[in-house]
Amino acid sequence: MSSFSSVLPTAARGLASSCRSSLRPVPLAPVVYRPQPIRWASSSKGSSKKSSSQSQSKKKEKPTKKHAKEFFQRDLKPMEQFALCDAMRYIRAFEVGREPTVAKYEVHVRLKTKRDGPVIRNMLRFPHSVQTESRICVICPPGSRHEKEARAAGAVLVGEQEVFDAVKAGKIEFDRCIAHPDSMEAFSKANLGRILGPRGLMPSAKTGTVVEDVAARVEMLRGGTVYRERDAVIRLPIGQLGFSPEQLRDNLRATLDQIKKDAARMNDRITKEVYEVVLSSTNGPGFSLNGEFKSDQSVDTAAMHGA
Repeated sequence: MSSFSSVLPTAARGLASSCRSSLRPVPLAPVVYRPQPIRWASSSKGSSKKSSSQSQSKKKEKPTKKHAKEFFQRDLKPMEQFALCDAMRYIRAFEVGREPTVAKYEVHVRLKTKRDGPVIRNMLRFPHSVQTESRICVICPPGSRHEKEARAAGAVLVGEQEVFDAVKAGKIEFDRCIAHPDSMEAFSKANLGRILGPRGLMPSAKTGTVVEDVAARVEMLRGGTVYRERDAVIRLPIGQLGFSPEQLRDNLRATLDQIKKDAARMNDRITKEVYEVVLSSTNGPGFSLNGEFKSDQSVDTAAMHGA
């Protein structure tokens, strides 16, 4: 019996032979997995490191802002400035109804100086007393002549242990604190710096509050004040609201003379100059002074005497 393929045409016979599966088994080659290193991950790390280093280098290359060597001072030419009597007249209008012994005239002395350098710090006694109710504490050996002289000069609290106990109890009922050199050892042992320091009451030889003659210093503090330069400006009260123009002029003149002397004592490399003087009050605005005592529009100074 002839096979089925013999009946088919020649073309169909070849197609059938190609589709016929082989009866002989063919062995399959074993598949072995060989892991390959991932190159793209390492390259991305390198690129990220490069990018981070480039960004850091760019940040380093950015120019830093240079701070000015001197404090900025505005131009005074376009500003309106006033004579002393005129400024006092306007300030008194702002202080209407205030107690004349409580409200004070204040002066702001702007200095032309460098940022990095020593500052002016001193004590001044005015020709006309400003602090009418200044309470002064004196730390000195008890029973000594310094204690008696301090009490006679007007100190409200005198001694050593008495002062230490009052400060530790929170009864700081004084505005200034003076110490005698013989009592500094006991003062350091009392450990009061953390209490008096933040209040500006710490005795120090730099501020002239550690002295031998405590009585003379008490008398000076009762008629004067301590001032210090901050950000190229010296601020201090120079008179009561009831002062006459002549009294305020004398105190202002003494203040400027003392500040100029302090600036002259500085190192030759340090130059400090008075740039502007502004007069204000406890509750009033500031008026820039032009250096004149009166102007053509000023009222008679006799009308400004008293409150």
